[in-house]
Parts: sequence; C-alpha cells; structure tokens
Amino acid sequence: MSPNSTAPPLVVVMGVSGSGKTTVGAALAQRLRVPFADADDFHPAANIAKMSAGIPLDDDDRRPWLEAIAAWLLAHDPTGGVASCSALKRSYRDILRTGSTRTFFLHLHGERDVLARRVAARPAHFMPAALIDSQFATLEPLEDDELGAVLDVSLPVDELVDRALALLARTESTPS
Repeated sequence: MSPNSTAPPLVVVMGVSGSGKTTVGAALAQRLRVPFADADDFHPAANIAKMSAGIPLDDDDRRPWLEAIAAWLLAHDPTGGVASCSALKRSYRDILRTGSTRTFFLHLHGERDVLARRVAARPAHFMPAALIDSQFATLEPLEDDELGAVLDVSLPVDELVDRALALLARTESTPS
C-alpha cells in the first residue's frame, strides 16, 4: 500500500503519552509545509475531566474523538497534513484511516520510565503520569499491513523529523 505521491503526505504521529507526538508532529508539519493538528484539541470536556481524574478512557470515550480526527484527516487528504494522536490500538487506527487510506502512521516508541518522567515534568497537562501504564497495556504495535514505521524517541527531534521525511519519501516512491 502506497500513498498517493501527487499529494503531500498525510501523517499521524502516534505513541503513548510523553513520546513527543506534538513536538515531532509540529516540526514534521513545518518541514512538510502542511497543517498540524494536535489530537488533544479534539477531546471533549468529559474525556479531559476523566483523564485529569486519573481514569483511563475506554473505547466508547475514544470513538467520537477518533472520528473527529478522522474527519480532519479526510478534510486534509488532498493537501496533506500531520496530526498527533495516540492511536494505541489497531481498531483506533482503522477509524483514523476512514479519513484516508493513505494515512502514514509514525509510531514514536520509547521506554516506559523515560516517557513517565517526561509526562511527570509537563506542567498543567491533563494526562497524569499514572496513566502511562494503561497506555502501554493498550498499545498494539503497527501490523505488517499498516502503512507506517517506528522511530525511537531517544533521538533528537531534528533527527526524528529527518528520518520521518526519509521514510515518507521512500514510501511515496514504492509502487502500490
């Protein structure tokens, strides 16, 4: 499966909380000269309240949020875009792909302790470090038939973006 090489890339930067989705996603969007959307901005107030209380979201909580992000991806399919989204399960990524089957998933992966420290150091964010374990328990790695790649969060942001751009270029040149 190969994205439409005539349109700019459509990317979801995924991973558990603290993996750098927003930072890397915004930098990647800037380099690609396409819009960026942070999935946190799509959460309804009830989801934010639940997470702020240390309660993990369930699939029913996530569905409208994922559908809103999928709608954003669909709207940006012709022109390209980058969205950050945890996209922890295959079924969540399937919902996101309803926006565009050419969506490339860039999974930022790191060690649990590193990501927990990052989350704990974030001021005034609704996602507490206590929910990291539930995210790792929920995480389903990309499957062979999913368009995407995994990058290690220990790399500097510029290197992650460079590698993402190289992966996207390679994917675009691969026949479907």
